[in-house]
Amino acid sequence: MKNVNASLGGISGVHVTPYDSDGEIDLDLTAKIVSRIAGAGIHNIVSAGNTGEFFSLTFEEVLKVHAAAVQGAAGRSIVTASVGRSLREAISTSRQAKITGADAVMAHHPRDPFAAPQAQADYFIALAEASELPVVAYIRSETMGVSDLRRIAEHPNIPGIKYAATNIIRLAACIRETSDLDTVWICGLAEGWAAPFYSVGARGFTSGLVNVAPVLSLAVWNALEAGDYLQARTIADQIGAFEEMRTKYENGTNVTVVKEAMTITGTNVGAVRLPGLRHLETHDRSTLAKLLASWPKELFAS
Repeated sequence: MKNVNASLGGISGVHVTPYDSDGEIDLDLTAKIVSRIAGAGIHNIVSAGNTGEFFSLTFEEVLKVHAAAVQGAAGRSIVTASVGRSLREAISTSRQAKITGADAVMAHHPRDPFAAPQAQADYFIALAEASELPVVAYIRSETMGVSDLRRIAEHPNIPGIKYAATNIIRLAACIRETSDLDTVWICGLAEGWAAPFYSVGARGFTSGLVNVAPVLSLAVWNALEAGDYLQARTIADQIGAFEEMRTKYENGTNVTVVKEAMTITGTNVGAVRLPGLRHLETHDRSTLAKLLASWPKELFAS
């Protein structure tokens, strides 16, 4: 738990899931991608997260991706295996993740359209009760109140909460109301939001950029850890156009931009699975290529 806590305060890098020409997962390439991210010094490898297209993978595929990530990390970073969907599936996946060698699990926010806020909290708590691995709760709901988030944070098997909502005032209230706990509140909205999250007491942030340019992600993190907000914002501005491209169609291009960037820079990871946007439109791909060409080559994962 101590190692997990420490790593959650760093960068949680969410690796992509690459596919071969037949649309099947390329497990060897998955391990290589994770190896590059771990080798760059990223603290926490999140496997089968949203950037890894969790909701487009079958249960069996998720398990295979987790195993490839553990192999690729080879102990250099902790591996957090993503779980979710039904509670029973999440529990089963967490048990398999322990056998595979993962260090923790991250529970995707329940997507059931009829899930009540207090029942969403109950979901995370029930998973934490059943899991032998520490559980990171991935919170995307704007409806859950501070009291329910406090209930999640209080559970001894939940070391961190990945907060992926833009309500900074509520986040500040959550951090204030859990100041007596060891819970790590993590910025779940990547580098661009990390500075304002840090300013109210969050630590660490998630990143899809690590698949492409982990050096930039680490530069942002190092600046924030040093309390140099100006430097952090300056670096974040360099990747602002990249992250803005990922927000098109209400984040419908989120994974697509990362995958296309990897292909442009030499690692063909295949298209995004439906219902994700499979490929960027011609204009957007051209814009992305020009942006990447403007970055120094030493920034890219190798």
